[in-house]
Amino acid sequence: MKYTTLGSSGLSVSEVCLGTMTWGIQNTQQDTDGQMALALSRGVNFIDTAEMYPIPPNEPTSGDTERQMGDWLSRNQSQREELIIMTKIAGSGISWIRNGDIINAENIGIAIEGSLKRLQTSYIDVYQLHWPNRTSPHFGKHWPGKVDPTTIDKEKETEGMRNILSGLKTAIDAGKIRHWGLSDDTPWGIHTFLRLCDEMGIPKPVSIQNEFSLLHGKDLPYLIEMCHLEDIAYLPWSPLATGMLAGKYLDDARPKGSRWTYVQRQGLFRDKQPAHDATRRYVEIASRAGITPSQLALAWCQQVPGVTATIIGATTEAQLAENIDAFNLTLDSAVLRQIEDVYRAYPVPF
Repeated sequence: MKYTTLGSSGLSVSEVCLGTMTWGIQNTQQDTDGQMALALSRGVNFIDTAEMYPIPPNEPTSGDTERQMGDWLSRNQSQREELIIMTKIAGSGISWIRNGDIINAENIGIAIEGSLKRLQTSYIDVYQLHWPNRTSPHFGKHWPGKVDPTTIDKEKETEGMRNILSGLKTAIDAGKIRHWGLSDDTPWGIHTFLRLCDEMGIPKPVSIQNEFSLLHGKDLPYLIEMCHLEDIAYLPWSPLATGMLAGKYLDDARPKGSRWTYVQRQGLFRDKQPAHDATRRYVEIASRAGITPSQLALAWCQQVPGVTATIIGATTEAQLAENIDAFNLTLDSAVLRQIEDVYRAYPVPF
């Protein structure tokens, strides 16, 4: 396992970050224990979760992912200091989490207490804002006409961000969180937070996690360049495009228990013909290279300059082992050229 520094935090993290959003719906506590054992045995020390998990979100299971992580931690307290654990505060729109309210200083305090209790830990290594209060071009809203920046009240948003930072500083000063980060944000969001941090004397964000994959490369190169030059770790989530790049949904297949067999909060917006066409070609490239389609997609993602660590998830230990193995691979120039040809033909397939 290779390790890298998480932005300006000084924390050493594995290039593999274990995503946990299936824990609580697709994965039981026994599954969680097995995945943790496997990940740690392979050198993974970086874990990502969120208060709204598992996915797809629903009220009866809300918070269960953190609870399963907390159950494991309660039985493995000696390993807590070896782990870098990230979690996230949910933004507006989920009625059963603080009545769907926005992220603000008051809600940050409430949310952190809830996460600490569920995780059964006294501190969170990196506390992330799951999505901005304003509408941003994420979760399928990157197409023209989906987001109108002219409707955003810049001064209102900026004041809200000042309020958020005051809540984060309170938590940092209390030792409840060590660092903070962003998720599903944009260059303007990063820039504004950096400016406000400097203005208010508050530690800057150490990381951002955005959706990024062979089927969703919109952050390349502009946002990733900004992250690298500002020493903010860039952490791709859904590097397999919710499993599409594994090839398992080709020809309208829906393997039993797979994510696409569950009702999705925002629908299957990635289920577009160009995305399937691109995937089929990536599957062929992987076959010729003698690796699995998932390994091709993950190895490509991690080799992108500016990517710090890649967030992977799995529903079985076999899948997890396969995915971790991808980070030992080096794609040769011939394979990279083949990938580039497909990427050029399908730059925004969903």
